[in-house]
Amino acid sequence: MRVPLSWLREYVDLPAGVTGRDVQAKLISAGLEVEAVEQLGAGLSGPLVVGQVLTIEELEGFKKPIRFCTVDVADANGTGAPQEIVCGASNFAVGDKVVVVLPGGVLPGDFRISARKTYGRTSHGMICSAQELGMGDDHDGIIVLPPGSETGADAIELLELVDEVLDIAVTPDRGYCLSLRGVAREAAIAYGVPLRDPALLDVPAHNGEGYPVRIADPDGCDRFTARTVTGLDPEAQSPIWLRRRLQKVGVRPISLTVDVTNYVMFELGQPLHAYDRSRIDGPIGVRRAQPGEKLTTLDGVKRVLAADDLVITDDSGAIGLAGVMGGAHTEIADGGSTDVVIEAAHFAPIPIARTSRRHKLGSEASRRFERGTDPLTTSAAAQRAVDLLVGLAGGTAEPGVTEIAAPSQPRTIAMPADHPDRVAGTEYGRETVVRRLQEIGCDVLGSDDLTVTVPSWRPDLSYPNDLAEEVIRLEGYENLPSTLPQPPAGRGLTESQLLRRRVGRALAGAGYVEAPSYPFLGAESFDRMGLDEDDERRRTVRLANPLDDGEPALRTTLLPGLLGTLRRNAGRGAHDLALFESGLVFLPAGEQVLPPRLPVDRRPTDEEIAALQAALPDQPLRVGAVLAGARELPGWWGAGHPASWADAIEAARTVAREAGVALTVKAGHHAPFHPGRCAVLLAGEQVVGHAGELHPRVTKAFGVPERTSAMEIDLDLVERVGGERPGGPRVSTFPVATQDVALVVAADVPAADVEAALRDGAGELLESVRLFDIFTGPQIGEGRKSLAYALRFRAKDRTLTADEASAARDSAVASAASRTNAALRA
Repeated sequence: MRVPLSWLREYVDLPAGVTGRDVQAKLISAGLEVEAVEQLGAGLSGPLVVGQVLTIEELEGFKKPIRFCTVDVADANGTGAPQEIVCGASNFAVGDKVVVVLPGGVLPGDFRISARKTYGRTSHGMICSAQELGMGDDHDGIIVLPPGSETGADAIELLELVDEVLDIAVTPDRGYCLSLRGVAREAAIAYGVPLRDPALLDVPAHNGEGYPVRIADPDGCDRFTARTVTGLDPEAQSPIWLRRRLQKVGVRPISLTVDVTNYVMFELGQPLHAYDRSRIDGPIGVRRAQPGEKLTTLDGVKRVLAADDLVITDDSGAIGLAGVMGGAHTEIADGGSTDVVIEAAHFAPIPIARTSRRHKLGSEASRRFERGTDPLTTSAAAQRAVDLLVGLAGGTAEPGVTEIAAPSQPRTIAMPADHPDRVAGTEYGRETVVRRLQEIGCDVLGSDDLTVTVPSWRPDLSYPNDLAEEVIRLEGYENLPSTLPQPPAGRGLTESQLLRRRVGRALAGAGYVEAPSYPFLGAESFDRMGLDEDDERRRTVRLANPLDDGEPALRTTLLPGLLGTLRRNAGRGAHDLALFESGLVFLPAGEQVLPPRLPVDRRPTDEEIAALQAALPDQPLRVGAVLAGARELPGWWGAGHPASWADAIEAARTVAREAGVALTVKAGHHAPFHPGRCAVLLAGEQVVGHAGELHPRVTKAFGVPERTSAMEIDLDLVERVGGERPGGPRVSTFPVATQDVALVVAADVPAADVEAALRDGAGELLESVRLFDIFTGPQIGEGRKSLAYALRFRAKDRTLTADEASAARDSAVASAASRTNAALRA
């Protein structure tokens, strides 16, 4: 919304010397978004005067029409002699009044005027166009002033060329500021001065003699005013002040009748529409469009209407899109109309917004109706338009007045007087609260508990918090006290949050890069992973409004997102990758139920919150990792090694260690892993995840490097099983005793079972056990393998003897022999 400061002063007595910048600061403090202050006429200086064309000589021999003119500028040139000027425009004639800048004048853009020779003649000045004066973009011809303009008068003052214009970005909740009336109200409050409300007019009441109107849809149109003006002069032109005000707010003047309706809309915020009465066939009506009904709007486009469109009609059918744009059939002709019908109506915001978007047809009228206009302003707006037309075009206002209004009651809000105090955290007091609410147009009754009647131009005020916001913004957001909250001692991150941070740091320290991905996937991802049709991971929670139709569900596993990230990075030349992600997966409950719609006017009950929780899917926290390429690069330090399933398992162990859990690893089968290189991860007896090398078909389907490895572990399950938070290692002052054993077992015996047996048998002296070699061959027999373990023994309070270490080793071997049929390798 563009607001000329000169127009604003008509309704508000701003203090002397106040500039546009000052008003901008005040309005911003009151909560309006004033984006800029445009300085009109900046750099413009005279002499710029009104001249009358005396003679015109057409110069020949040039590629374009050139005229040599003599112009009477009275005494503005100091001599009274006619001014000789060369001009390239041809839209004026002898006797016309034009705008002349004399030598010494400066036009916007630092364009200095002097006498100069051009086209074989000397031009002493310039006849100006609107664009050259900064009045608009019209450069087709020069400005022709009304015949009554005084020759030699100052054109800067006549055309109001020097002004300041505030450019306000009006938010959807402040539609009343899409008018000079609304902005003037805010300025009056900001400066503490009275408002001269332009809508306070004497308006005749409905008398049943006006133009007939029929409302078939009172929900879409609850108020309609129609007034008729006859005997207008079709040759009447908009006066300079009216055209200039429209130009300053960004509207191109068209004709007197159209200019008047636009002027009133910007003045009062009430859109109007003028019909040529001779083109209306029968009563004006308001109804919903019939499906497939057609209408040619003022922009010349033939539109097919939908059943939800609100239309203005006569006996011939639709003649306009209500609140958006009129129809071409009843428009005011270029030559003007002698009899017009003025429409001032109040339309519901939602139908207008939907129609505007459906037809991709935005207008100044729809912009205001979408945000909500003042329903009680229709009569005043129609009266204002009638007065202007009668005064400027010599018409006669017919006595008939049509005023159709649906019954309505003022909206009231109950609010404790100290509610704004509690919202803002400061003390305003009842007097301040009442005064501020009255300033915005509310009627306030009550003492401790207030009953506030909301003004008709503020449809955005519905709840006590809305009223509190008005008090706070008018008192100044900058005046709110700045206080830091005082949290009680002992609060901080939860154990789960701390664990997640430790896991992230541990994986980052191990060389992994965190790569979060979107939690969406589709059935194609499950197909690439090779999941069976009955796999539980295919049961997903579908989104009601997915961002991508190809990914309509929430993820049940982290691997598709990680593999997609791996593919993109590998495709960009990164060959050695180790990525991880920690995030939620979404597992649907056994029976899907719709969540309840929670209230907004009170706190939900415990039962409502429980029903909402019951409708949510399970959302466990998972940690996933993928590896490809070299895990350790070769160099002068030695040979490197490629990433393998063992590194994926170690990543899972890294995660578990942060929760104080020792994982048990067993061979297993679990898509999308290679059936011979898949590990089942257990914490105690609980399966918490899987790790290994991906199946070749999976790597090919995802477009990732061959021999890609991955792991996924449920951090919530690991945390439940976990013990104490791991601390730093304790350095013992006593030496360690190392004993190596090689045990021969059947080939299908898991190494983890052998290790568990060794741990149980070795007792409390065992510090660690490590598998350092696996051997198969004819030396140990078909279907058997040799597992070599390094056992480290240490006592906390003494140095172990060789006999003690050997006894502990023998006990460990005996336990392994008993539980896994292991035998010492000879």
